[in-house]
Amino acid sequence: MHAHFGSVMEASTPAGERFIDIGVNLTDPMFRGNYHGKQKHDDDFVAMLNRAKAAGVKSMIITGGSLEESRTALLLAAEHSLYATAGCHPTRVGEFDKFGDGPDAYLHALDELIHDHLKQPNTKLVAIGECGLDYDRTHFASLDIQRKYFRVQLSLAKKHHLPLFLHSRAAHVDFVTILREEGFGVDGGASVGGKGGVVHSFTGTSSEVAELMDMGFYIGINGCSLKTEENLEVVKSIRAERLLLETDAPWCSITSTHASKKYIDKMPAALHDQYFPPTRKPEKFTTGISVKGRNEPVTIGGIAWVVSCLLGISFEEISKLIWKNTVDTFNLETVGKL
Repeated sequence: MHAHFGSVMEASTPAGERFIDIGVNLTDPMFRGNYHGKQKHDDDFVAMLNRAKAAGVKSMIITGGSLEESRTALLLAAEHSLYATAGCHPTRVGEFDKFGDGPDAYLHALDELIHDHLKQPNTKLVAIGECGLDYDRTHFASLDIQRKYFRVQLSLAKKHHLPLFLHSRAAHVDFVTILREEGFGVDGGASVGGKGGVVHSFTGTSSEVAELMDMGFYIGINGCSLKTEENLEVVKSIRAERLLLETDAPWCSITSTHASKKYIDKMPAALHDQYFPPTRKPEKFTTGISVKGRNEPVTIGGIAWVVSCLLGISFEEISKLIWKNTVDTFNLETVGKL
């Protein structure tokens, strides 16, 4: 049984809004009921997709975080009529050096995967990534290794003319320096074959936002971007035409301690019920009910609601604008025709 997205007559939210979740980790075992190697409940992958579909999520972009994960993400995207990225997360770039035939072979395999999928009609591959820098977790990969293989993946974006799905954590200066040195400092790298992209799960400062937008990049907002009052002030500084939305599911839920929670509490009941359905703990799993503590794409409407409150733009208008931004960023022509 498969949940397919993208048909013209899909059901929408009570208010008619539609969304594309640009960052979902659907390869995570949690969506199969497996938590840290322990099977806690039945596989509810299809039910999770159906909940999102009922909440107006017309499509999703599955994040590829390594060579193998990118392969899996692309298979899932093909099976469920979604999209995917291909790349290697900064905390996992040690895989380049540990690869059986060496780092050049890892790069070749990633390059070949991208090339093969782009040749396919109606390809599901829409971006290079997740790639970038993460200086909060250097125990996984040293600074030098992260910087080296970030540059390598930027070369793939130039070669294949794809947008970037970027990660920057506590590394802004080096992050933008490398982007500029590789030709991505203006207009998203158009002069070197780049197609811009998004800095996803943004938690930086307003000055960092301004610099990234001026370089031609979009900013991806999720629950992790809305934790503190400082985060909320930063979101207010993002130009609406540079905003994209994501859940980063199964991570980055909005919790009761987050500064954004006060806006969620003010949602009309019909919308709240749509985007935040009832949950039960994994140990008390019930078929058809969301799992407590595991974020799902169904919640993306809640992110849109908070952003609309912060920017002073109606929920309907911000949803329409972000839809357009998403279709434009990732060249989602099929979805764009809905």
